[in-house]
Amino acid sequence: MITSMYGPVEGRRHDSGVLAESGVIQQFQQHLQRPGGGTYAVYGDPAYPLSPYIQKGYQGAALNPNQQAFNTCMSRVRQSVEWSFGDVVKYWAFVDFKKQQKVLLQPVAAYYKVAVLLTNCVTILRGGNKTSKAFGVLPPTLGEYLQ
Repeated sequence: MITSMYGPVEGRRHDSGVLAESGVIQQFQQHLQRPGGGTYAVYGDPAYPLSPYIQKGYQGAALNPNQQAFNTCMSRVRQSVEWSFGDVVKYWAFVDFKKQQKVLLQPVAAYYKVAVLLTNCVTILRGGNKTSKAFGVLPPTLGEYLQ
């Protein structure tokens, strides 16, 4: 399920700039604290800066076997993020920006946010999606989600 969105943002903006502007790092600082100390981290896009809250793959041509194994394992996790975005376009083809949306003539961001809300509802009503099954996590009930 998609749980956080920010935008709209011009397509030519760099991912790290949008991340900084979005306030997500401040949310991570508030919500990714581990009981007893330390922090949880999310695995981010290679364009994001490395931080206590965002980890990313090792870069360079001379990676050792452990670093290569880490990158391979984590690239599978990153792919799971794309599955949810694919579901949005699969269920609501009109939000496929390249084909349908007319920026400045339509409320593009509102259309996409509604499509995400409805996609999350479909995920719940179907008992999960590819991502929830891959991680062994059930979605909330529809009542919990819409509360």
